[in-house]
Amino acid sequence: MHRSGQQFRVVRCALFLSVLLILALTLPEARSASGTPAGAESQNQQQKEESIPDAPSAVQPPPKPLPENETRPQLPASEPAPRTESPPQQPAPAAPANSGTSSPPINIRTVPAGGETKDSSTGQEDFFRLYVTTNQVMVPVTVKDESGHLVSGLSAKDFTLLENGKKQTLNFFTSDPFALSAAVVLDLGMKDVDLQKVNHTFPALEGAFSQFDELSLFAYNNTVGQLSGWQAAGQQLSATLDQLKPVRGLNNGPPVTSGPLGPQGPMVNNMPVDPAAPIVYTPPQEARVLNDAILQAAVDLAKRDKTRRKVIFVVSDGREYRSNASYRDVLRVLLSNNITVYAVGVGGAAIPGYNKLEKMHLPRFGFSDILPKYVNATGGQVFDEMTRAGIETAYTEAMADARNQYTMGYLTHAAPTGTYRDLEVLVDRPSCKSSIRPCVNVWARAGYYPTPSAR
Repeated sequence: MHRSGQQFRVVRCALFLSVLLILALTLPEARSASGTPAGAESQNQQQKEESIPDAPSAVQPPPKPLPENETRPQLPASEPAPRTESPPQQPAPAAPANSGTSSPPINIRTVPAGGETKDSSTGQEDFFRLYVTTNQVMVPVTVKDESGHLVSGLSAKDFTLLENGKKQTLNFFTSDPFALSAAVVLDLGMKDVDLQKVNHTFPALEGAFSQFDELSLFAYNNTVGQLSGWQAAGQQLSATLDQLKPVRGLNNGPPVTSGPLGPQGPMVNNMPVDPAAPIVYTPPQEARVLNDAILQAAVDLAKRDKTRRKVIFVVSDGREYRSNASYRDVLRVLLSNNITVYAVGVGGAAIPGYNKLEKMHLPRFGFSDILPKYVNATGGQVFDEMTRAGIETAYTEAMADARNQYTMGYLTHAAPTGTYRDLEVLVDRPSCKSSIRPCVNVWARAGYYPTPSAR
């Protein structure tokens, strides 16, 4: 019995070892068939693939060794080194991304600044080159018939332009309208009845300008002030004009120099009751700086775009007294910058025959109406109006005349010395048979001051 028990244990151990051997042989195959990666074998296989050197490639050059003074970038100790696994059935890259191998350089050639070779001239760039001449003279001209209407349809051959008596050859002529840059100068020193009449015409003044025009407001009495910057007619301009409506002018009647309402107070037997009161024999004459107002407007207007027609539009009675600038100095600025003066004469300037009295000018007493002198010298027009409706009509007519002018240009051959030169514009109309009275009236500036060339 004892021997048979031993034999049984031997047989059982042999069976157990046989089962273990069978399991040891079948377990790796089962794991490979089920898709589970074999950790040890894949790691060994990867180490073998890394130890095999890459074959020479026909696309990329063989990797170059790193220089001695260049070190590989070190990764933080907390992060594991990146491992790149190539997908199956794809060849391994020729060199890892961090192996120090650079890609083939791009063929870029650089030269020092300014050392590039200029392309050969083909002659095409001369077509787009602009040449600016400093001796080009532009002359705006207004032509009206005997009834006061603008004459249209004239060509360059109908005009003759003379400079200092010599005929000039025109190189520019157009009848197209121009956008305006207008400086509006308002006289706040007029009599109150005239000033209030002008204040009620402000809506018509705004309507005389188009959406393409720009204007700026100036006002003067004994000083000059610019009320608004350059802008188009709109709500902002209306607000500025509304601020002028409460402004009052001077006393409507003659100045009071005596009596109970005089500056010296009540009088008895032509002697003031208060002995300390001043005795006034002549009324004080207040300053009316019209020259200074036109000069400030002209200086600001000269900075505007040269493609616009530049005009100064004055609404005044024309009185001038105690300005710092003289008429001759202001006129030089106007003619040097091709600025035309238009005016609406109100109050005393609109009285018939008042301009004839202006010729009897007394020194040191100012000008009673200086507007016709500015207008005739610059080629504009003056509209003397007594009524509110006449003033509103004058706004529209003056701006229409300024916008719709003939514009002629010529190249002068005289040296730019700054000397005044006379201009005369003649119009030849075949339909005019009368030699006593011309069929048309022409307005153009009487001359100009050439600006010397800058050095």
